[in-house]
Amino acid sequence: MPNANEDTSSALTQVQHRAVSELLRVAPVADDLARRFHEAGFSLALVGGSVRDALLGRLGNDLDFTTDARPEDVLKIVRPWADAVWEVGIAFGTVGVQKDARVGDTDRRFQIEVTTYRSEAYDRTSRKPEVSYGDSIEEDLVRRDFTVNAMAVALPEKEFIDPHGGLHDLAQGVLRTPGTPEESFSDDPLRMMRAARFAAQLDFEVAPEVVTAMKEMSGRLDIVSAERIRDELNKLILSTHPRKGLTLLVDTGLADYVLPELPALRLESDEHHRHKDVYEHTLIVLEQAIALEGSGPDLTLRLAALLHDIGKPRTRRFEKDGRVSFHHHEVVGAKMTKKRMTALKYSNELVKDVSRLVELHLRFHGYGAGEWTDSAVRRYVRDAGPLLDRLHKLTRSDCTTRNKRKATALSRAYDGLEERISQLQEQEELDAIRPDLDGNQIMEILGIGPGPAIGRAYKHMLELRLENGPMEHDQAVAALKEWWTEQS
Repeated sequence: MPNANEDTSSALTQVQHRAVSELLRVAPVADDLARRFHEAGFSLALVGGSVRDALLGRLGNDLDFTTDARPEDVLKIVRPWADAVWEVGIAFGTVGVQKDARVGDTDRRFQIEVTTYRSEAYDRTSRKPEVSYGDSIEEDLVRRDFTVNAMAVALPEKEFIDPHGGLHDLAQGVLRTPGTPEESFSDDPLRMMRAARFAAQLDFEVAPEVVTAMKEMSGRLDIVSAERIRDELNKLILSTHPRKGLTLLVDTGLADYVLPELPALRLESDEHHRHKDVYEHTLIVLEQAIALEGSGPDLTLRLAALLHDIGKPRTRRFEKDGRVSFHHHEVVGAKMTKKRMTALKYSNELVKDVSRLVELHLRFHGYGAGEWTDSAVRRYVRDAGPLLDRLHKLTRSDCTTRNKRKATALSRAYDGLEERISQLQEQEELDAIRPDLDGNQIMEILGIGPGPAIGRAYKHMLELRLENGPMEHDQAVAALKEWWTEQS
């Protein structure tokens, strides 16, 4: 049986073989760009995440390069070669490039970033890094966040540069920092969140000394902008193993500064199972929602699953019979969701959608044994609107009971609801429920002009439509006139 050293050696050989094939795949573009830099008297190397992903056999069309050329020189070199150039990050030494190229039998579009060797650090009271340019690739690599991102391949000679043992850590699946974690996190506190994100994306373990530093320095996140925190959180939530990253955020105290509503759930119990951990329940719901996605990661659904029960701590009540209740936690949770997501600078549309899903996630439980009227089903569809499919998935995911009989009953009940929705949709076009009379028809029938009365009449006709289904035109006119008489 091989020993640990032999296992590591075998793993290193495997990742090196993968890297060779990946680098050969992008060589036409990378080598062409490197040649232009060399002709101009500069060096160029593939670096960071691109090298890591090449070693993992997952290099895509996004390529990161580093160079000793200053940004103005980079622009002179890439402008004649690139199909498009962006200068958005030039203040931080980064030039963005788009290059369309044929690789083998495939036309591919490469998104490229070329960054000047640099070092950066946060002032303790500043939200923005101070950037200074360096003169060597070793100086550039030591400032990187983790050893697995501190490797480079000098081009075009394909010389592998790994001064901090990143290849070994990659083979072992471990996240370490090139220098001390304290120095790295002082330079950019967001790297603490990045540790959790990479753990979730790569399914890696975080080195113990790194975890310790995250716990001790979590408060440093205060100086990082909400936008950067949000973007990092999104990457974590959309990763392959979000539970792993979220657990790390909670266990290190970082979640207290990012999403404090999540660790608060550890103290709560579910209304049906007094000793059930709502925090654990939430993570299970997230995983079950992910399993139902079907067509790739869905940020709206994942955020709703993560936040659906955050209203429970504020609504917890101890009842006289010894039970614990959380009445209206979905309404309180929706308001809390809106507040938290707004603070993290999410778009208004995403805030609205996630909050709505949180608000509606308990609605199905009123369906019980399938006793809803057609009217209730119409209202369910109307209230969910374009979020109906996500609401289906969230509601099904929210069943985490270990009681197989109960779980089966809930699943069958929801199957029944979906079937009724499908039948009504075929009959009535539920997705676009409107009154049987529009505003112009109402004004014509009542003989009045625009005003508040038309709005009330329209609302009344909509309620009749939801309650009774479609009406013939003459029936609708008669119902409107009857209502108008009562108003008079």
